[in-house]
Parts: sequence; C-alpha cells; structure tokens
Amino acid sequence: MVLLQFLQDLLFDYTLRTVALGAGILGLISGSLGVFAVLRKQSLMGDAVSHAALPGIALAFLLTGTKAHLGLLLGAAATGWLGMLIVFGLLKTTRLNQDTVLGVVLSVFFGLGLVLLTTIQRFSGANKAGLDKYLFGQAAALLPENVWTMAVVGIVALGLVMLFWKEFKLLSFDPQFGASLGLPIRTLDILLTALIVSSIVVGLQTVGVVLMSAMLIAPAVGARQWTDRLWVMFLVAGLFGLTAGVLGAAWSSSTARMPTGPVIVLVATGIALFSLFLAPNRGLVWAALRSRRNRSRLLIDTLMADLLRLALKHGDPTHGHEAAALQAISPLPESVPRTLVELENRRLASRDSDGLWHLTEAGVSQARQQGAADEVTS
Repeated sequence: MVLLQFLQDLLFDYTLRTVALGAGILGLISGSLGVFAVLRKQSLMGDAVSHAALPGIALAFLLTGTKAHLGLLLGAAATGWLGMLIVFGLLKTTRLNQDTVLGVVLSVFFGLGLVLLTTIQRFSGANKAGLDKYLFGQAAALLPENVWTMAVVGIVALGLVMLFWKEFKLLSFDPQFGASLGLPIRTLDILLTALIVSSIVVGLQTVGVVLMSAMLIAPAVGARQWTDRLWVMFLVAGLFGLTAGVLGAAWSSSTARMPTGPVIVLVATGIALFSLFLAPNRGLVWAALRSRRNRSRLLIDTLMADLLRLALKHGDPTHGHEAAALQAISPLPESVPRTLVELENRRLASRDSDGLWHLTEAGVSQARQQGAADEVTS
C-alpha cells in the first residue's frame, strides 16, 4: 500500500516528480563517476571541487547581477576547475602530498566563498536572497530546465566515459603501463577530472557545497563492497546513487520541513553502510562470520590431531585422555573445553564414564583424512 502511494505521488505530484527526477539523475551521474575518484584514492577531490565552486557562484552573481541558473553553474565550474588546476600545479612543483594540497585548496576557496557571500548580503536589493542555499542545497526549488541541464551533462559525461572506458580503466589501475603504451595519461587525467567537476557542479543546487562530496563517494564506496569488476562497480554505484536520490526526495516530501539534500545524503550513506556491513564478498559481518567459522574449524582440526597423536602413542586411535592433558599441549588451552563439546555434538569425539575424551570411529577417520596421521608418523 505504501509502495503504491509512493508510485502514485511520484507519477502525479509535479513537484515531487521534478525533484525526484533531478535527484535521481544527479545520483546516477555522481555515483558512476565517483567510482574513478574512489579507485584512484582521490575521495577528497570531490570535497575540494565542491567547496572551490562556492566563490564561483558568488562571483557569477556579482558579475551578472542575476541568479540565472546557467550563469551560476558556469561560475561554479570555472572556480572548481581553477581549484583543480592549482592542485595539479602544487603537486607538480612541491613535495606536498595530495591530501594536504586538496585540504589547503578546499579551505582557502571555501573561506573566500563565505567572505563573498557575506559581502553580497550587505548589498541592498532582494535579488541577493537565496545564494546561501548553495551551501546545503535546495532541491525543492529544482525546475524542469535544471533537470534538463543535469540530463544533458549526464549524457555527455557518461558517454565520454563509455568512449574512453579502456583508457580510464588503465588510468585508474596502472597509469605507468598506460603511459608505456603511448596513451596521453596527462590529458586523460584532465578529462576525467573535468567530468567529475561537471558532475559536482550540476549537483550543487540539489545537495549543496557542503554535502556534494558524499554523493560522489558514498555510492561508489557501497558498490565497491559488492564486486571486484570495474564495470559492475560502475553500474551498481550509479544504481545506488539513483536510488538514494529518488528515495531521499520521496522521504523529504513526506515529512514537513525536512530538507531534501541532507536526506538524500543520509540515504546514500545508509546504502554505503549497509553494503559495508552486509555485502557478501566484503561485508564486515560476513567477514567476521567467516573468520569465526575458520577459527572454529582450525581449533577442531588441531584438537582432533592432538587426540589422535596422543592415542597412537598408546597403540589405540580411540584411546582416551583427560581434558587437562589436551590443554597442556594446546596453543590455546582456554578453547579446549568448548571445542571438545563441539566435537561431541558432531559425534567426532565422546567422553567415557571416567571423564576421558577419545575420538569416535568417525573422528578417527576424519582426523586421518586431514593428515593428522601423517603428521604423527612423520
């Protein structure tokens, strides 16, 4: 019933449809392109670009005197790209590492943007209102033309990724090998960075400067937990971003005074956390269970080998021994009682009336198959 109501609102509610469509497109673009930022260990780049775009928005308003969406986006793209050029220049001419340079550019440009916004607020006139919304986004104010802008940028960006797929793949995993093949690695790096900058710029109105990096990184981080194949990660990250955008828009619309941008980021983060803990291949929960299972198997195999080794010294593979004797030769004596109970439950060992533990016939057979007998006779 709730799903049907959601679908009905999504189809027939004009505002929700526009916001959800724009947020979904943004999630698809940023999630897909964020894969390359994550794989290249440039997660902080999204933060740096989004913060570097803030003074561009303010400068575009100061130069044009209007809040035309396209003009503000061009200003954001200009300073965002300028920030990346400064990053490239500092990395090339100094010994600073990448995280340090990105952090410096982020702080300086964001501080400049705040100063410009504060200055603009002192001007007279109502036209200045609303620029501060770019800090945290105002998805509810999305118009169809904004959505069309996102769609065009997304088609161009994803199309270029498909066109240069093999080159970007080499750039992400082995740029030195790509350079040895004669590929223009520097040009490809600039192109990929430009695509990431474009995805960040078009999302500023939706989730804002402060939160935009999460839309770039969270879907990609979540997708990384599910696969080791780049194209699958690319598709899954786009799907996660799309899902976060649509669900976040629907959630915020169903609750009074709930900001859309932060909700979208929370949904994206929730997807990433779910993947981090529960993804079958890399999830922390499954990894912990596998580790526990492997540890239990190792303890069982070791204890069975000890039982067989001690028993063969008496010429009888089913000869019994006290638990204390087994603890004395075990590297983890505290685990012996619990492991003996586990062996008893599996009918691989049993305890006689004198309290002595010995392997059953099935236990002897399994211990020999595991090479315990070879260890004893070697």
